[in-house]
Amino acid sequence: MTHALKLWPLLTGTIRYEKTISTHNRGHGQWIDAPILAYLIETTQGRILYDVGCDYHKLSDPALRQQFFASMYPVIETPHMQAEQRIPHYLERLGLTTADIDLILIGHLHFDHVGGLCDLPGCEVHLHQAELTAARTKQDSGVFPDELLQSDRWRLQHEEYELAPGVQVLTTPGHTAGHLSLMIELPKGQPIILCGDAADLNENLTDEIAPGCCWQDNFELALASIRKLKSIAISEQAQLWPNHDMVFFKKLPIFPTGYE
Repeated sequence: MTHALKLWPLLTGTIRYEKTISTHNRGHGQWIDAPILAYLIETTQGRILYDVGCDYHKLSDPALRQQFFASMYPVIETPHMQAEQRIPHYLERLGLTTADIDLILIGHLHFDHVGGLCDLPGCEVHLHQAELTAARTKQDSGVFPDELLQSDRWRLQHEEYELAPGVQVLTTPGHTAGHLSLMIELPKGQPIILCGDAADLNENLTDEIAPGCCWQDNFELALASIRKLKSIAISEQAQLWPNHDMVFFKKLPIFPTGYE
């Protein structure tokens, strides 16, 4: 059996928002603090990042913070990100540099998943074609246009495929037009499915409730992707990792400890 070698969850910041962002028609007036995560995966063919967090410059500069995030309030507060939460700092702690990253898979183009590409120049980037089409036609309001400037160099995908030995890309549209999740087989224990924003919270999975924000309000498509992930988890005896669930995240090992 082919498998990846190791997986590290990377906390790249936190964000506070009304829970209805994550659970359709549920959680009005209830605020949650959510982790903003990226994942580093070591494989026999190199190192992969799944998502890259926010653009630190937009959060550290008051003028840029106002320009990009003020309009989201009061439903979404401005994310918090410390300098040491930038991906190059995590790599440095492992004795690596950005040159040691062989490939980046972007699950979708919202600012808290793609903004950190500015810290990773020259890396090969994979993305679903439908995701970029939606962003370029300005049909997805969660995308910052300046974060697409290098998109002509990205490698656009159209279907599920093996990204590296033991690393399988899963198509899970619904939250966005071309959302991608990732299944990782490791040497020890169960496979891990990184749901991405197909399931922000464990509640999305257990209660089969769609995200609050869905592509063209197609909540049934989002539910179909949640059910797909649950079905794969059963057939592969895999763990499902929600993406913005602080309670779940706090159960994970603290970096630099990783999964093998």
